[in-house]
Amino acid sequence: MTFSLDQVVPWGRSFDEYVAMFDMSESDLQGSVLGCADGPAAFNCTLTRRGGRVISVDPLYQYSVEQIEQRISETYTTVLEQARRNHRQFIWKQIPSVEVLGQMRLAAMHDFLRDFPAGIKQGRYRQESLPDLPFAEREFDLALCSHFLFLYSDES
Repeated sequence: MTFSLDQVVPWGRSFDEYVAMFDMSESDLQGSVLGCADGPAAFNCTLTRRGGRVISVDPLYQYSVEQIEQRISETYTTVLEQARRNHRQFIWKQIPSVEVLGQMRLAAMHDFLRDFPAGIKQGRYRQESLPDLPFAEREFDLALCSHFLFLYSDES
């Protein structure tokens, strides 16, 4: 069995997960970073607290904190249940179990939700969609897009 998601669900990663997933060094984090399809990840808020320059884009950012939080609550159990059913398809080195995965992701999403209002005002979170983004060529030193492109590649 595989994961079956009939629509995009909010599922945010922590800063440390981003750094590990993209094998980023401290020098990678010194320049300006664009996070594509970041969703409710804690990468932006954590990098900003550390003095970094980052802009995250996602259609999700059109919604209010309350609406995003509600959607997280509505989908959290479904995502964890599918992770439990498919746990043998994961390599459990960094994250020891589905329960720890859920705790980590929920903590990351709560970090995001606390930062979101300030980030919107500061222009760090922008409602934009791939593939067309309103930025100049070479405006960023690094652009990131996690597994989003692979997860929803069949979505129209």
